[in-house]
Amino acid sequence: MIDLDVVIVGAGLSGVGAAVHLQKACPEKIYAILESRDAIGGTWDLYRYPGIRSDSDMHTLGYAFKPWRSDTAIADGPAIRDYVRETAAEHGVDRHVRFGHRLERADWSTEEACWRLFVARSDGRGPETIRCRFLVLCSGYYSYDRPYRPHFEGEESFEGPMFHPQHWPETLDHRDQRIVVIGSGATAMTLVPALAEKAAHVTMLQRSPTYVIARPARDRLANGLRKLLGERLAYRITRFKNVQIQRLFYRRTRTAPEKVKASLLKRVRDRLGDDYVEKHFTPSYDPWDQRLCLLPDGDLFDAIEAGRASVVTDRIDCITKRGIRLESGEELAADLIVVATGLRLQLLGGATFSVDGEQVDFSKTWTYKGLMHSGVPNLIQTFGYVNASWTLRADLTADYTGRLLHHMDRLGMRQCTPRLRPEDRDMPARPWIEGFSAGYMQRAMPDLPRQGDRMPWRNPQDPVVDRKMIRDAPIEDGALVFGNPAPSRAE
Repeated sequence: MIDLDVVIVGAGLSGVGAAVHLQKACPEKIYAILESRDAIGGTWDLYRYPGIRSDSDMHTLGYAFKPWRSDTAIADGPAIRDYVRETAAEHGVDRHVRFGHRLERADWSTEEACWRLFVARSDGRGPETIRCRFLVLCSGYYSYDRPYRPHFEGEESFEGPMFHPQHWPETLDHRDQRIVVIGSGATAMTLVPALAEKAAHVTMLQRSPTYVIARPARDRLANGLRKLLGERLAYRITRFKNVQIQRLFYRRTRTAPEKVKASLLKRVRDRLGDDYVEKHFTPSYDPWDQRLCLLPDGDLFDAIEAGRASVVTDRIDCITKRGIRLESGEELAADLIVVATGLRLQLLGGATFSVDGEQVDFSKTWTYKGLMHSGVPNLIQTFGYVNASWTLRADLTADYTGRLLHHMDRLGMRQCTPRLRPEDRDMPARPWIEGFSAGYMQRAMPDLPRQGDRMPWRNPQDPVVDRKMIRDAPIEDGALVFGNPAPSRAE
């Protein structure tokens, strides 16, 4: 049996950041990181499709404590992976990672004041049991093994490769191929211009349009400030500036959606013309009801204008031997089909949890500040933003974890559990994330925790509100209950 103070699950962007924060705030704590794969990097190590990149600028997707040094603000996957690994090595976090360790079950015991973790190992040595006093989940928000992959009628007859980009074949050569990419989300819009550089032609086949916005891949102001002020101060200024721009833009989509829509469509119309925009780039929903797709330097527009790529808006009737037949009757010839249909949301890493022998149904819990769950002790879950950079919230969550552990030590208490106060028991139940209609989120919403209409039972998805609620508010608020005192030495 292995005994630890803290276990962090996941060695990706969030997990490495959580470990750095933990080491700084609580250097006396003994911890380990469980990583189911054999490498550090999470998403940025898993995804290997052509053109893989961030859809957030690295001055906000990067860590608060580690400046992003590259001139390119919209970074590719390998650069982000290197940034995460460099961070782990600089802070000695890599020495705490247990690779090939997948958390399958976690059982909390109030009597022992600890979690008992049942971990599967990929090295053939059999399962392992670990005890820890606090559990921090940084395992991301989607299944690494099972993407969302609908079945299409007739797809078994297709004579070429057909796969989801999450499972991109390492040896695939797409040179001079006619490619159809099914989907219109960030992955599809990243793939199309990248594939178009070598393919005969790439068609993005979408059921409905998505909002897009073109931005320079390089932040000229950030690069100029770095030369004048040095990397750390320039990074802080740029991060603050970009967070405010993101927040103000998102708020504008809530208060004046029609004006924002008109502005976004005008930018596309200036590049592609009226007909193309009306049919292929005018969504039926308001901006930021689903995530906007970022086009660095307008790369998708360039590919369309050059004739190397095109967009088709239609529904699939069936897959044929040599392509796709659409409901309109049109047929798209294809040598290769990429099914970029999105993610399968999976919180908590797919593990099961119990508290004192009773299995936890997280759909019946209330979210506490978007990072803990009512009735579940000593557990923090990292989940970022759907309308801003993920790491902004991951940093806040990691900082809160350190403060909470310190507070428990000062009190001499081994357990903290969010519980509804008497005045909270009549709260209306709201979806865990509101105002976001993306399919991957809506498919999973019935299984997710609820949020209420008052603090601290909210998940605001707003960096400024979250800073007040998570970083600046006192730890003790009447809803987070401390107990299970540590036994005295005499005992």
